[in-house]
Amino acid sequence: MLQLGDEVTLYSVVFVLVLLGTRSPVWTTALTVSLYLFVAMFRFPQASKNGATGVELDLEFSADGVPILMHDETVDRTTNGSGPLCQMRLSELGNLDAAAKHRLSDTFTGEKIPTLEEAVEECIKLQLTIYFDVKGHPDEAAAALKEVYKKHPVLYNSSIVCSFEPKVIYRMRQSDPEVVTALTHRPWSLSQLGDGASRFSSPWKHSWMTALDVMLDWAHHHVLWKLCGISAFLVQKNFISPEYVQYWAQRGVEVVAWTVNTKVEKDYYQELLQVNYITDSLVEDCDPHY
Repeated sequence: MLQLGDEVTLYSVVFVLVLLGTRSPVWTTALTVSLYLFVAMFRFPQASKNGATGVELDLEFSADGVPILMHDETVDRTTNGSGPLCQMRLSELGNLDAAAKHRLSDTFTGEKIPTLEEAVEECIKLQLTIYFDVKGHPDEAAAALKEVYKKHPVLYNSSIVCSFEPKVIYRMRQSDPEVVTALTHRPWSLSQLGDGASRFSSPWKHSWMTALDVMLDWAHHHVLWKLCGISAFLVQKNFISPEYVQYWAQRGVEVVAWTVNTKVEKDYYQELLQVNYITDSLVEDCDPHY
């Protein structure tokens, strides 16, 4: 992807060459502008073409320590392979079809699991904001992301590192205080599944985890956000209200809703609450996601 400085250089060279060839400032300007507009029209495929302003990249690691994109701890759900991610080297992952179980698998047959570097380069190319969702491995993730930010300084103004684990964000802020960070949170996540069902059949264990949920929620809202130095708070959509948005606004923290999958919900969060949201699709309604 050509960043701003590179684009200025490229179109300056084009301008000079055309000017030398035509000797006409008017035609030179017209041709250079036309080239720029043509490139701009066709540079935003897929997510950006559908209106997305950003994407979420789930950061994980292969067995040989290469940062890659993967949501789950295994490759079973999203690829034609099977097994724990932590036991598979990058060379093994390269043989899997990452589109095998996607509903558009026929269109994207043979899609490879991208490395972090490959994904970042593509997002910068498409001028998309990046939400780096770090699943774990605080030290490894902080080191990997620090290198990525060092290589691509544009990320300081176009990305955010987020995680359910406060330790990840704390390590990231220690590694590079200039990186924008966020905590991700779903109240009652220890005691309940996303749909509200209890995680445990034992009443005693359910009660104990519910008590821990109360303490964790209090910590997120009163201690952890400040300790980690976050700029945003990513919250499961059902817990967001105008008062909740105002609560965080008073602390200089932006609220981001997830996962917003219907048009009615999107209109509510975008138009009424005026907060950003994460969705599985911008062009159609999807199944509820918790």
